[in-house]
Amino acid sequence: MFRYVDNVRSRDPFDSFLSRVNILLWVLLINVSAIAQLTTPDSTKNTAAHANQKQLAMEISGFILADVIYDFKQMDAKWFDVPRPTKLPAYKDQFAPGAQTYFSVRETRFITKGYASTPLGLLSTWFEFDLFGSGADAGQTTFHLRHAYGELGKFGAGQTWSPFVDADVFPNALEYWGPNGMPNIRNLQIRYMPIQGDTKLTIALEKPGGTADEGLYSDRIELQNVKPHFTIPDLSAEYRCGRSWGYVELAGILRQLKWKDLDSTGKDLSGKATGWGLTLSSKIKVLQKDAIHIQAVYGQGIENYIRDAPSDVGIKTIGTSSIEGIALPVIGFVSYYDHYWNKKFSSTIGYSFVDIKNSNAQSPSAFRKGDYAMTNLIYSPDKNVLFELELQYLKRKNFSDGWSTDDPRIQFTFRFNFSQKFYRPA
Repeated sequence: MFRYVDNVRSRDPFDSFLSRVNILLWVLLINVSAIAQLTTPDSTKNTAAHANQKQLAMEISGFILADVIYDFKQMDAKWFDVPRPTKLPAYKDQFAPGAQTYFSVRETRFITKGYASTPLGLLSTWFEFDLFGSGADAGQTTFHLRHAYGELGKFGAGQTWSPFVDADVFPNALEYWGPNGMPNIRNLQIRYMPIQGDTKLTIALEKPGGTADEGLYSDRIELQNVKPHFTIPDLSAEYRCGRSWGYVELAGILRQLKWKDLDSTGKDLSGKATGWGLTLSSKIKVLQKDAIHIQAVYGQGIENYIRDAPSDVGIKTIGTSSIEGIALPVIGFVSYYDHYWNKKFSSTIGYSFVDIKNSNAQSPSAFRKGDYAMTNLIYSPDKNVLFELELQYLKRKNFSDGWSTDDPRIQFTFRFNFSQKFYRPA
């Protein structure tokens, strides 16, 4: 079958380091050049009057975030600082030894947003990165692009949240990864937004991609020449109905997963499958500041859009000798409650899961279901300073070998925010 990854080639570590430094230098030069032409509200004697005469041009913000984690059992070391049930051991002592302490600053984040008036409407840009290595850089503290997105009026293009994602479902927690089972992907796209505001409608064409689990046939030579063949973009859309009590949102995704057999000497294993999904989500305001976050998602072949779900395609055996690829069904659910004890203390508590309907030719140790529960206490002595104690509980269940395992974790997080706005003459 196929395993899709971004176009990342093996590269010399020093060349990789230099390329990242070069990117950061360009970003800093652009910012310094722009800032040199702007002023901050503190640069005048009358801040209020100054702000009324100026137009917001740029915002620089972000935070320094440090985690200290105690993991009572075992977790894949490349993902030590995020609670992912898929990264728990698939068999006894796969990631031994357990009971370890970890430190991390990979969630530290830098954000730049720009604003400019044009004859076509407001132009807004969003550039954001953190230090959370993934893909070929999994486990490393390195440059990781989150958003590179521009929006002009009702049109947008670049990398940002897919319309299939409801980012407001994320509960009041400082932990980077968050609940599993919810759509959560920042994808390259072009989008059209005919309705904007608290009530909104968004339609997008997105970069296609996906992964396959060859399962019991992973060592078959015939599958080595089967490659991904993405010919059309994914289609996504969302509609949110905003009200004084919160909102309700319905979103959908439609995609084609296609693969091509490049070996013309044997049986042609080329094929395709249709991926689709629907998600319904809501944030409901309770009391003065509390909120309920809830989301349910169902689909087939959409796992790479869902937090901590594995492969989109699995192998199915037909009869005694024939195989085919099928889109794997997936169910996800998230439910959390945010509570604010007072101006300085807040908490959240909740549960989520992701459940895969495996194909009959997947390995018995393939991931089937992951559960995630979390509660925390956040103390914020100042708007720019937050301390968090978080308790996490993860559980993994395999497809058919009877294996399941859990992992309780304690996490301490220290977050220090920074931000500055810059204005240009109106």
